[in-house]
Amino acid sequence: MSLEYVSTRNNQTKITASQAILKGLADDGGLFVPTEIPALSCSLEALSKMNYQEVAYEVMKCYLTDFTEEELKHCINSAYDSKFDTEEIAPLAKVGDVYYLELFHGATIAFKDMALSILPHLLTTSAKKNQVKNEIVILTATSGDTGKAALAGFADVPGTSIIVFYPKNGVSPIQEKQMITQKGANTHVVGIKGNFDDAQSGVKAMFNNKELAEVMDKTGYQFSSANSINIGRLVPQIVYYVYAYTRLLAHGEVKDGEKINVVVPTGNFGNILAAYYAKNMGVPIQKLVCASNENKVLFDFFRTGTYDKNREFILTSSPSMDILISSNLERLIYLIAGEDSAKCTELMKALSEKGSYSITDDMKAKLADFTGGYATETQTAEMIKETYEKENYIMDTHTAVAGYVCREYQKNSGDTTKTVVASTASPYKFTRSVMSAIDSKYADMEDFALVDELNRLSGVDVPNAINEIRTAPVLHDIVCDKTEMQATVEKILGL
Repeated sequence: MSLEYVSTRNNQTKITASQAILKGLADDGGLFVPTEIPALSCSLEALSKMNYQEVAYEVMKCYLTDFTEEELKHCINSAYDSKFDTEEIAPLAKVGDVYYLELFHGATIAFKDMALSILPHLLTTSAKKNQVKNEIVILTATSGDTGKAALAGFADVPGTSIIVFYPKNGVSPIQEKQMITQKGANTHVVGIKGNFDDAQSGVKAMFNNKELAEVMDKTGYQFSSANSINIGRLVPQIVYYVYAYTRLLAHGEVKDGEKINVVVPTGNFGNILAAYYAKNMGVPIQKLVCASNENKVLFDFFRTGTYDKNREFILTSSPSMDILISSNLERLIYLIAGEDSAKCTELMKALSEKGSYSITDDMKAKLADFTGGYATETQTAEMIKETYEKENYIMDTHTAVAGYVCREYQKNSGDTTKTVVASTASPYKFTRSVMSAIDSKYADMEDFALVDELNRLSGVDVPNAINEIRTAPVLHDIVCDKTEMQATVEKILGL
């Protein structure tokens, strides 16, 4: 069966998966979605006997139907290899009575590696399939993790170049060092004076600029995206929720068909949306728990049915969730609106013009699978400290938000369903916040001294991603105002 893709803002024009991956964002500003969510083509029992790469193929072939078996397997095997420090790729750690799905064993020690290790291969394969002659310019905004994972994925990939914008004072010191030391002749990193939403809005504006597209085409370039707005990012993320369930099944932790809950620390909404897609493919997921930090725009949305970004933007110790415009929510809005692209367009226009929108009661009723919670900075730090002291397990700040929300949800609801928490980054990526949470005596230590102390406390080897940047020279030092993003891109590309 051939699966086609449409824009959330115009579902009349259908394109192939490879065309959707190449474009990244639809011409009308919408996001690409499949015309239906396919069912898994083999049983969970059969999947439980497969390794990560085999599960990835079984899931992704349902979505990327214009890729041949050989093409898709090549992309998967090129992505999920020795770049990951464990053959399991995404192991489950049982901590107390909760299962933490560790998504940080890739090259840049964050969950973004799960999709961004494969996206360059999907993109270059898509370019060949569609006879693209232009150089593909990956244009991306990051709140911390996507940037480095995308840079690492696309570094020196022929026929591509990559430009990453990040909020200059809105990422952790380790996150920034990872980006600004990135090697690769085709990589460009720019700090902006503004926050992540400013960076994301600037990138979207360039994607929607038809005159810029024409100038680029004349000079042999075209944009694509490595952000989670690209369907080529979302599809690989579905895999690890299917894989997590099948590991629980393989290890006898659940019976076939037994339901689980999933808790996801959420910023741009892509990661939890992937879990929703997995549920709709046939994975027995009961509740999807959306965990927010103090920028709790999603928590408020699930509680009230009104999405309102008109609020103070708070810089927290979980910067990858410091987001007020959760782009991927648009895909869910489209689905709960009954795939009504006119309704979706109307709501997104209200968000753009007024900064808020409210969904109908009928749409709200379709969100019954979701619930939300949030953690303050104090609660996040307490979760890290308590988990270390009780379970001898050290988690990063984003995972701690999800862990806290999970605990509160279980306590308040009485729901004893077995639960998987998405653990989205290594604690080594946020050493200062993590170590300060464990003991205030670490607050004044130097970053790499903290790395060594974390190694001593946890007994977990220092990841290669951290050792690499200890002495790496700064290769990218451009900083621009949020109003100068397009001019900066034009200068980089020599337009």
